Amino acid sequence: MINKITIEKFRKIETPFYYYDLDILRSTLDVVKKESDNSGYKVHYAVKANSNPGILKIISSYGFGADCVSFNEINAAIIAGFNPSEIVFAGVGKTDKDINAALKAGIFCFNCESIPEIEVIDQLAAKQEKTAQIALRINPYIEAHTHKYITTGIEESKFGINTWELDNVIKKLSDFKSIRLIGIHFHIGSQITRMSVFKSLCARINELQLWFSTHNINLEILNVGGGLGIDYENPDNDPDFHEYFSLLNEFIDLVPGQELHIEPGRSIIGQCGSLISKVLFIKNGSNTIFAIIDAGMTDLIRPALYQAHHKIENLTSSGNIYRYDVVGPVCESSDTFAKYIELPETVRGDIIAIRSAGAYGEAMASRYNLRDLPKSVFSDDI
Repeated sequence: MINKITIEKFRKIETPFYYYDLDILRSTLDVVKKESDNSGYKVHYAVKANSNPGILKIISSYGFGADCVSFNEINAAIIAGFNPSEIVFAGVGKTDKDINAALKAGIFCFNCESIPEIEVIDQLAAKQEKTAQIALRINPYIEAHTHKYITTGIEESKFGINTWELDNVIKKLSDFKSIRLIGIHFHIGSQITRMSVFKSLCARINELQLWFSTHNINLEILNVGGGLGIDYENPDNDPDFHEYFSLLNEFIDLVPGQELHIEPGRSIIGQCGSLISKVLFIKNGSNTIFAIIDAGMTDLIRPALYQAHHKIENLTSSGNIYRYDVVGPVCESSDTFAKYIELPETVRGDIIAIRSAGAYGEAMASRYNLRDLPKSVFSDDI
């Protein structure tokens, strides 16, 4: 929570900056750890959500694995203390360089998305005289009911192997001598808030597991991916991990000795982070009042890219309520965080918090307009 003492300290820090409340992060991790221990499920933190070294170090201390989509992420995870034997490597376009480096690092598994990819991994593993463990990422054709840019499990997605390809995939696997199939993997989208979506995924996984069984293939792992959403309207609300884990336990039919793996990202890191900014100018338009702040789409691109909602708070005003368009300084009309939202009377110098920015804020930051990257501030350090 951002209290009055913290706000006074914010005044002394150059804005914009990412603020991470580590008490919230640790509390979230405690819940995930408890649920994973009780269920026996393996957790791989999705590094793409936030790869801040300090954040990674805290998450690794809980004994979780990592879900990575580049070797740079794999390397960052290893440096932060993640065990390579608990790292999975996903992504539809893995480069030869990244595959070779991942093989040398001794990661747990490649989540593979096409036959050509499997062929390349087999060739590169053979050259290193290694056997690469793989899981097949399968497209389950399930609508995630989230933004189209972060929906990944529908037909004609660039992600995943289509079910109609599976017969051919299984036939080709027998030709590969440096590949070992250990499981199947799914990821149907991000910021999923309907638990019924995960229930549908469970049913599809059970069907596919039966299909593999009829082909005499015993799967050691089932990886359901990530996607559990957070409440952007109410940033102090935690994701319901108990309901999520309970649903998986109830509706997925594991066979004896089989492991279930999950890959949460946003749900772990999202609510502990805020983007802290300062008001530069108040500008009157014809029909609106613009609050121009020093944070921009370069620091939090979600509103511009996904038309995403983040709760915005004026931390230093308690005046009368007015409606504002909160916008940034970047030379793009899309550099808008919110339109016509209620804020207490806002003036130059007020401190603004854009909440729920822990996930896909710092991780997606850019230097467009040659803007400086914001620094990170941890609650433990102020």
